[in-house]
Amino acid sequence: MKELILKAYAKINLSIDVLGKLPSGYHEVLMVMEQVDLYDTVKIIWQEGLEAGSIKGNPKDASGDAEGVAGRLDDDVAINLSTSLSYLPDDQGNIAYRAAERMIREYGKGRIGTFQIHIDKRIPVAAGLAGGSANCAAVLHGVNQLWNLGLDLKTLMRHGTALGADVPFCLAGQAALNKNLYLHKDPLAGTCAAASGIGEKLEQISPMKAWVLLSKPSISISTAQVYGGLNLEEIENRPNTVELKAGLREGNYYKISKNMTNVLENYSLKEYPVIVYTKNKMEQEGNAYKVLMSGSGPTVFGLYTSKRKGEAAYSKLRQLNQETFFVKAL
Repeated sequence: MKELILKAYAKINLSIDVLGKLPSGYHEVLMVMEQVDLYDTVKIIWQEGLEAGSIKGNPKDASGDAEGVAGRLDDDVAINLSTSLSYLPDDQGNIAYRAAERMIREYGKGRIGTFQIHIDKRIPVAAGLAGGSANCAAVLHGVNQLWNLGLDLKTLMRHGTALGADVPFCLAGQAALNKNLYLHKDPLAGTCAAASGIGEKLEQISPMKAWVLLSKPSISISTAQVYGGLNLEEIENRPNTVELKAGLREGNYYKISKNMTNVLENYSLKEYPVIVYTKNKMEQEGNAYKVLMSGSGPTVFGLYTSKRKGEAAYSKLRQLNQETFFVKAL
């Protein structure tokens, strides 16, 4: 039996610009992302051999007959996925499960055994923080390492892109931050990047040094809904990515905050007033040098140079939204 435990970190978007819709149905974007010290813990166990078991889910629920054997693929490798949240899917409805499937189909020929995957969730679900993509990335890393495949980040990112637009960035950040991965010295590893294409083309840039207050209103938002409802012709204020990258490189907080814009706010703030309320509340508390929605929402984040001032705002926002966190940018 071989085991690997990884931290799957959340991300925030320092900027998002949507340039147009591609024939594939995805949107072409230009954005800057940074990982933060809020993470799910993903435990991956590889048990080799038939004796490892092939029943998916809780063994007490399995009938033991042919129809009770689930999660087994043609190459005799099974997937048994569980999470700390009972309402999350433990099958192909979970992107982490699909990540394991993809790796097994690509590299599992001749192997027999079971992947036991458990995700201890801390990142809010459907929050604009890439929690699902982070779990997916952890599984890709895990299979690569437990099977000694020796794949580099570029190859893993190719697999990740097929699963989700944020997965390549999550792969890069996890490689940099999980020192038990041999990829932490890969040139593509890093915690802050400018992303183009659908988000898969990454340029590693200087990470921001800041404390981050995250607050998620008690709603969940579909990313597809936001992108689908966004009217590109109505967007008036767009981020200056070149200036934002320069601000990060120089550590110039004025230049950073000036060029932080998320065009998805044009849709989400109109459709969900609770996001506006959370954003206003965070701004009213003061001391944040920028307050912005992350991803497609609903999570709002504030950036602070002072830990003390950020903690004071955290105590107020925690009274408003239960899923509120105060962490560091990584």
